[in-house]
Amino acid sequence: MLMLILMVAISAVVTFALSAVVLRVGLKYKLYPTIRERDVHTRPTPRLGGIAMFFGVLLAFGVASQLPFFHVVFADPGPVYAILGAAFLTVLVGVADDLWDLDWTIKLAAQILVASLVAWQGVQILSVPIGGITVGSPYLSLIVTILLIVLVMNAVNFIDGLDGLVAGVALISNGVFLIYSYLLARMTSPSNYFNLASLIAAVLVGACIGFLPFNWHRARMFMGDAGSMLVGLLMATSAIAVTGQVDPGELSKSQLLPAFLPVVLPFAILLLPLVDFALAIIRRVSAGKSPFSADRKHLHHRLLDMGHSHLQAVLIFYAWTAVVSVGLLLFFVIHPYWIPAVILIAGIVACVFLTFAPMGRKKFESMTRRAQSVVASTRKKVGSK
Repeated sequence: MLMLILMVAISAVVTFALSAVVLRVGLKYKLYPTIRERDVHTRPTPRLGGIAMFFGVLLAFGVASQLPFFHVVFADPGPVYAILGAAFLTVLVGVADDLWDLDWTIKLAAQILVASLVAWQGVQILSVPIGGITVGSPYLSLIVTILLIVLVMNAVNFIDGLDGLVAGVALISNGVFLIYSYLLARMTSPSNYFNLASLIAAVLVGACIGFLPFNWHRARMFMGDAGSMLVGLLMATSAIAVTGQVDPGELSKSQLLPAFLPVVLPFAILLLPLVDFALAIIRRVSAGKSPFSADRKHLHHRLLDMGHSHLQAVLIFYAWTAVVSVGLLLFFVIHPYWIPAVILIAGIVACVFLTFAPMGRKKFESMTRRAQSVVASTRKKVGSK
């Protein structure tokens, strides 16, 4: 685990240092777009943080390739090169979009291209556990992998609307996923705890740690589409890479849950981004618009409209992410299962209360104002008599 922590530290330090450089260059040469109607921030802010995050990830991978602990990961370098190449292309397209606002069809085509590159080099969902039986075919695996990567990239990109939102959500979810993938590797491969999924999660956690100080409210810099799509790409590839670590046919009924967690956990930690993405698609298509047209009706916008402050809205996203991801992780480490189930339900109830608290406060304030109005009106009538 110490070597994975080292990868986190390297990625974090490099990202932090380069973020300072990118921020200075962005401000000096005014490399930022005009403020849009749907934007929450009120001052021009550079959106090039994804560049620093990419190089943090790249250097961490470079160091890992020279360490014998990660020999198994780099024994077949094709998938690693494909992921880094896809990350590079993603950042290029993202930077172009951050500077010149590309058409959504160009971005979607680029996402399909990078997803195809990753899948072509073998980072695929090779099987889906269903009652101890693996199903799937090479063509189905390829298609599902591409669709999943594109879905996650867009889901993460869609929630990137508040200071520190994507960086914090990715930090929490990938931190939990890193722990899970490490524990899973210990169970399935006792002789070697290092694998591609854990390495991707570790360097991504580090990149988010290094960038978050620049993105915390009030943000001095945004990660932009380059950063959010990079985060989505790496989250998807780490989740896909971990699905091959368990053969459900070799597990007993008491061990069947670990076979499903590689599929369930990645979707669980992306619960809010995926819900936001689905609602946005339904909302826009039903209105006769492009599913990728921008608007100001995302979940984080709705939290602001409910009465939450900017920081409160971000912390609520953090809370939901932590509750769902940690709750599911506890099913993997705690038995009997009713204990983590109770913890998960309690956490969800607390999150629901925090999310809708402003509505109750507004209702109470409205009732108080009406009562005060009635009292004032009554006093006025009594006084007139």
